[in-house]
Amino acid sequence: MAINILPTRRNLRFKLNPSKALTWHQDGRNVSQFLNTLSLFFPVGERFFIDSVRHYRDVVQDPELKKAVTAFIGQEAMHGREHEEYNGFVNEAGVPIEAQEQLVDNLLKAVQKYTPASFQLAGTVALEHLTAILADGLLSLPEIMEGSDEGYRALWNWHALEETEHKAVAFDVYRLAVGGDDQVGAYAMRSFALVFSTSVFFALFLPFYLHNVRVSGGLFDGKGWRAVARHTLGKKGIFRYTARAWLDWFKPGFHPWDHDNREFLEQFDELVAHALEEAA
Repeated sequence: MAINILPTRRNLRFKLNPSKALTWHQDGRNVSQFLNTLSLFFPVGERFFIDSVRHYRDVVQDPELKKAVTAFIGQEAMHGREHEEYNGFVNEAGVPIEAQEQLVDNLLKAVQKYTPASFQLAGTVALEHLTAILADGLLSLPEIMEGSDEGYRALWNWHALEETEHKAVAFDVYRLAVGGDDQVGAYAMRSFALVFSTSVFFALFLPFYLHNVRVSGGLFDGKGWRAVARHTLGKKGIFRYTARAWLDWFKPGFHPWDHDNREFLEQFDELVAHALEEAA
């Protein structure tokens, strides 16, 4: 049976402590910088996703998918806003992620200028798959965030939950506007888009991350590097956990809700209540 989840736009704010921007994670500076570097991709990336999906908005006739597209756009806008504040704190602490964000922005603008809208949407659904499986990893491996600063941890948990909630929206628009897997061209383009997008992402992320660790003083921190290895490639590391889910993308007939993790969405009530309590 098909799973239909209608996303909800939530206007939540998170109290982030600027003084902890470089050391908010329980395992210190190197793991904090790993997630901080990941954060720099979100504001410009979310804008790209919004533009890609919005281009095909008029193609959508199904009323439920129309509502889902509107909620998707609203959620991505909120993610961009909260990560912009977060990134500002990291930048003010001496790590130049605003300059790195500008490089990513320039790259995405070039994609928008020189590639067709269909490829931009394929890139969006591919990156939405990448973020969805990473979100699932974060939610499935809560020990990654245990003991970390409450504000930063809440922001990442909220983002992971909403990425889970709307993970099929762009994909469903792609199937409608470009084609499903019964059309060889549409399947080939979305398959290529995941390989291409993942490769470009890591080609940018890794040098950014190494630079950010260096300037924040963690380059020779052996304990910090061991923590990064444990959380990424260890027995309960997020990359190791998500590898099979990444490969599932290439199965003909794949749909994001084939990975049925909707049970995590039950955490929203607690998260919203806590956010409202913090804002009071």
